[in-house]
Parts: sequence; C-alpha cells; structure tokens
Amino acid sequence: MSGQPCSWAVLHVVPHPHTGHGAPVGVVLQSRPAMYVGFRGISDADRLMQLAPDVDIELLVRYLRQCEAIAEGREEAGEIALLSPPERFYWLSAPRSDVLQPGHLEYGMADDPARLLDTLFRNRVENPAD
Repeated sequence: MSGQPCSWAVLHVVPHPHTGHGAPVGVVLQSRPAMYVGFRGISDADRLMQLAPDVDIELLVRYLRQCEAIAEGREEAGEIALLSPPERFYWLSAPRSDVLQPGHLEYGMADDPARLLDTLFRNRVENPAD
C-alpha cells in the first residue's frame, strides 16, 4: 500500500436516537501526516427530507454545514474549529447520542486524502450498497 494513512467515519442522521437506526448523510476523513481534515455531507434539503422525514431539516442542514466549517477550521465555526486538525477530526467523529451520529472509525491509505473523501462520500453516502 502506498500513500498516507487515513481514518474516517460516516455520519448518520438518526431521527430517533433511542432506536439507533439511521441513514448516511456525510463523511469526515483525516490524514494525520498530511494534517488534512475534510468533510462531505448531503446539502440538498429535499434529499435529507427523504432520508429523515421526522427530523427538523433546516437544523440538520445547519449541523452538516457546521461540520464542514469545523473540518475546514473556519474561525466562524467557533472554538472547536480552532483546534488542530486531529483534534477537530476526533471531535467530529466522537460518539454521541444525537440526531447526527458518527459510525465506527475505519482506516486506509491514500495518495490524495481529498480524492478518497470524495470516493467515500459517493460510495457510502450518495450510493450506499446496503
């Protein structure tokens, strides 16, 4: 295997957190050696409404945009966004009992972490095999 080690988690919208059932809506990825953190999420409100009709879609869209801003380290995203890239990644991928929940961490290698993020988003969120 060549490239940089990467880790990632798929984020799921879980309309009823007590059930644990949800649909994938985003991916957060880091490559620590490259000091890279990226996030891709569904931004189309109509698609989100199909996946989670019982959720406040405006709030979910804001959550997903906030995840992107934190991953990018944008100052307007608050104190979490000012942390180091690995700290931002672990904050975004930490387990929580909320409507937006990360799955388990996965690991791999990539020559281009941003391209891997795009591939994971396509395969795990836009067109999941299950």
